[in-house]
Formats: sequence, structure tokens, C-alpha cells
Amino acid sequence: MSKKLVAFFSASGVTAAAAKTLAEAAGADIYEIKPEVPYTQEDLNWMDQNSRSSVEMKDKTSRPALADKDAHVEDYDVIFLGFPIWWYTAPVIINTFLESYDFSGKTVILVATSGSSGLGNTIESLKGSAGPAAVIREGRMLNGAPSKDELEEWVKSLGI
Repeated sequence: MSKKLVAFFSASGVTAAAAKTLAEAAGADIYEIKPEVPYTQEDLNWMDQNSRSSVEMKDKTSRPALADKDAHVEDYDVIFLGFPIWWYTAPVIINTFLESYDFSGKTVILVATSGSSGLGNTIESLKGSAGPAAVIREGRMLNGAPSKDELEEWVKSLGI
């Protein structure tokens, strides 16, 4: 049986709630990815092209710093990586997280929340950050507050 971690970033609390349910369902440890400088409501205003999150999404070379690097990824075989979808992909802080650890030999399963879009091209946009020896798998959207039972069945179906 593999050792599992649910690592997540949540700006509004929606992804955090889904990640906690997933961690319970998967029998996984949980770790919150936090930016060194927290996002404000103004930073998250997708209608403002000059907001912090808009600028980060346009300039993918600019990486927000992490508040800490205590995820202990080396202790896990499978990492469920949760985040909200911003502008049809993962927030740039997810790239920062992936670039901050060695994911060699790890299976990373993407899970996300969104008001209107799916995972889109998220795998492609994260592969370079995880490194060539990591396996990134598309997981599922966690919209609508899936139940623990529903997520247990899904995790079992993954064969991990």
C-alpha cells in the first residue's frame, strides 16, 4: 500500500474543504501550500488585468515564494495535488511547489476546483516543473463538495 499526501493550495477555502475530505477518504496526510505573501481579495480579482494573480498567470517565469518547505514529499509515493483553476490552469504557486521538491518516482494526481472550467491543459503546464522522473496523472474536479464515500470509491478505482 502506498503512502499518500494531499497537498493543496486554496485561496477562498473551497479547495481546502475538498482537500480535507479527499485526505480522509484516501487515508492520506494533508499539507497546505501557502504563499509567503498571502493573496488579498484585490490580488484575486480576475477582472483586473493588473491584479497580482493576473500578472503571475501572464508571466509564468515569475514565481510566488512559498511560506515554508515542510511538505516532506520524500516520505510519500502518491501526492494528490489540489488547487483552484485560475485562467484555465493551475495557479503559478503550484509550479513553485513542484519546483521546490524532488518528485522523482512519485505519482502526482491532480485534483482541482473551479466555478466553470475543467483541468484543461494543466498537466502540460505543470510537467516541466515536476521534473521528468515524476508521473503526473489527471485526477478529477472536486466541485460540488463530493462526499467522503464518493471519493473513497474514486481513490480505490485509481489502483494506487
